[in-house]
Amino acid sequence: MMLFKKFTALLVHLYTASGGVFALLSLLAIDSSQYALAMAWLMVCFFIDGTDGVLARKFKVSEYLPEIDGKSIDYVIDFLTYAFVPAYFVFQSDLVPENLRMTTAIFIIYTSAIYYGKQGMVSQKKQFKGFPVLWNLVVLYTFFIFQSGQVFNLFFIAFFGLLHFAPIEVSYPSKNLKRNPVPFIVGIAMLLLFIIILYIYPERNQYLIFAALAAFAYFIYLTIYYTWIKKRSELGK
Repeated sequence: MMLFKKFTALLVHLYTASGGVFALLSLLAIDSSQYALAMAWLMVCFFIDGTDGVLARKFKVSEYLPEIDGKSIDYVIDFLTYAFVPAYFVFQSDLVPENLRMTTAIFIIYTSAIYYGKQGMVSQKKQFKGFPVLWNLVVLYTFFIFQSGQVFNLFFIAFFGLLHFAPIEVSYPSKNLKRNPVPFIVGIAMLLLFIIILYIYPERNQYLIFAALAAFAYFIYLTIYYTWIKKRSELGK
């Protein structure tokens, strides 16, 4: 029985590490200018990252396989899928002005690395402190949802880079699944929505675009709620 539990724990670690395989597939798709496919692979990575922690807690991975640090694996894969590959996407695509592609990609990599290195990335209430490293979503919204101009995209990327270090609290759905499952459910729905949008690309469905914008607005509201509204209500008690 113990051997089976150790093997199950190892499978969870391999599940986390598989994000690196899909990151590689995304890089290859970017090199072939298959941008929708590249982003679809990143959405697979997004799903893995959103569910591996739940599996790790369910199967008590740290208890049955303590010699392997799942958090270290997670950080390596996260940096690849949330920062490095999206930075390469920016560099290879026409998302920002050509003469600023390398600068923008470097900006994404540096700000992401510093964010991962800072102390207290997650608050005591299990929310992200500052905008988390989610450059895959920033690229997805600018390239596939907004389809905005290069100058707007440049400022949009700069804005979210600065938000890494802003005094805000951003929802961490998988960490609060038992306390409030709604953000996690919305996150899964968003993922399915993104897959459909990528599947029909370059065609656009206005209902899908509206739904994606509504989901974006929902998480903005959660950030405002956790950062200001909830804190004020707690201070008033």
